[in-house]
Amino acid sequence: MSENTRRTAILTDLRNTGRVNTDALARQHHVTVQTIRRDLAEMEAASLLTRTHGGAVPRSTVANIGYADRQVLNADAKRQIAQRAASLIPDRASLFLDIGTSAEAVAEALLQHDGLMIITNNLRAAMTLADNPSAEVIVAGGVLRRSDAGLVGEQTVAFLRQFKPDFAVLSASALDTEGDFLDFDFREVQVSRIARAQARRSILVADASKFQRQAPVRIGSLADIDTFITDAPPPAPLSERLSQWQTDLHIAGD
Repeated sequence: MSENTRRTAILTDLRNTGRVNTDALARQHHVTVQTIRRDLAEMEAASLLTRTHGGAVPRSTVANIGYADRQVLNADAKRQIAQRAASLIPDRASLFLDIGTSAEAVAEALLQHDGLMIITNNLRAAMTLADNPSAEVIVAGGVLRRSDAGLVGEQTVAFLRQFKPDFAVLSASALDTEGDFLDFDFREVQVSRIARAQARRSILVADASKFQRQAPVRIGSLADIDTFITDAPPPAPLSERLSQWQTDLHIAGD
């Protein structure tokens, strides 16, 4: 069993049982206790779990991973996802770009596009897109969220009601097997919902680690998303639902 497969299995056990034991994991995966301890230490450093004496428990489901940690977490996967998203957006299109490191990767991938109009509440993405000389970048107003330079709140929602862009590029902090995509900040969720409602087409970008996380605020359902881009096949129950809903699934890197 590869390291990635073992760690994915550990996260699945953790989600299902609420706690894992180091000795039991070593027996289950036929590796040493030291190997499991290293797994748990690195997974904790990636903010995927919290170690305890003799094992681990899930991270809080009411607080997101810190911005600096999210920047480096699955960075290669996010770049691949962003490139696939950018390939679906033609020159001279209009789009809304969400808060989050995945959305910031999309901003990077759009730097060579011509004549875009980008509406965003993501100040980091706006500064990235300032390097595209042909892009018109429109920044929403709102309350500044200092942790990640996002703008949220009723002012942001009201501002977005003025637009009907070709695309809304959305992100999420967690995905469940029922097909809901979720976040931690209800104010950000309000913005994502109105952006999806106003846009002609919606694209959700989320790497596969989001299948292993939980968050308390529902943004919406993948049934209402036109295109979902991730970097690994979703769990089987979700894949079946995506097919039923006719949500266009892209696996970046395939």
